[in-house]
Amino acid sequence: MTKEEYAVVLDFLPNGYPFDKRPMHVKTPIVQAIGTASFALFELTPKKGIFLQPHEEVYIGPDKRDKIHHIAGRVSMSKLTHTAKAELTHVVKLLVERNQQRFVEFFNKAQPLSTRMHSIELLPGVGKKHMWEIIEERRVEPFKSFADIKTRVKLLSDPEKLVIKRILDELSGNEKHQLFVEREQA
Repeated sequence: MTKEEYAVVLDFLPNGYPFDKRPMHVKTPIVQAIGTASFALFELTPKKGIFLQPHEEVYIGPDKRDKIHHIAGRVSMSKLTHTAKAELTHVVKLLVERNQQRFVEFFNKAQPLSTRMHSIELLPGVGKKHMWEIIEERRVEPFKSFADIKTRVKLLSDPEKLVIKRILDELSGNEKHQLFVEREQA
């Protein structure tokens, strides 16, 4: 399991959850965030007096944290606030753009899951025809970028959008196989 070092704030609730019926002086601020490496969704508790903004990156690793007091735990997509859900697509897109090479490597190195299914086929809208085209093209020369994939694999919709859609589908918890999102250990 990947230990997250950084997370991006999706929503900051300075007065805790609105459905929390405890008195105001007992409530603690809550941060909903997404890990930058494993795309895990977290509930974080900020340090006293700290106010955070959506899209702000915070350190959550094992060393001294400047803004986050502790990680309260993992949270499922269904438990995200409306604001966090609204920001999720934008933040995932930013993380994919920032780590483009990691996802291009997926296209270069993805392997079959079984004799009948290849991991490339798990991307939304990618069937056998596109899968074979991707495999043939990567044999000629490894892909260098999303633009390179788009240019060399005819009629494949935007590879960056396919990766983003797949990450969001995995976060929803409805996917059997995880390509990019680390599953919570039971």
